[in-house]
Amino acid sequence: MTDETAPALSTLLAESSIRLDESAQNQEDAIRQTGAALLEAGAIDASYIEAMLERERSVSTFVGEGVAIPHGTLAGKDSVKNDALVVLRFPDGVDWDGNDVRVCVGIAARGNGHIALLSQLATVLLDPDKAAALRAATTSSEVYELLKPDPEDE
Repeated sequence: MTDETAPALSTLLAESSIRLDESAQNQEDAIRQTGAALLEAGAIDASYIEAMLERERSVSTFVGEGVAIPHGTLAGKDSVKNDALVVLRFPDGVDWDGNDVRVCVGIAARGNGHIALLSQLATVLLDPDKAAALRAATTSSEVYELLKPDPEDE
């Protein structure tokens, strides 16, 4: 069941915000790249990237299945211009506090929008087959297809 107040994940994701062949030196580098993609999408001010790093210092955004969902702290919400998602795939993986992360889904959301977005993402990522497909995606259309709401969930 999708949250009525949240737009479909795929509507918040510009094709230019899907990057499927990235590499990162470490977890912080991956978060900075995810933040830079949100900045390039026009969704945030640069200060939001620091809020994303601050969030990671307080609680890991690793959610399992090779996926992390970096997003800013509550205080960072003022740096958000509009709600958006970015998807960065790291085929070689990134060490995320001992976990192997292959996909970062960056979230920028005003208000409490991030809670609804996280809920929708969890629905996708808790399905091991969908999470595996996301880790293996090589085209933006595959990513869009995975993030579309399931008709049964509506």
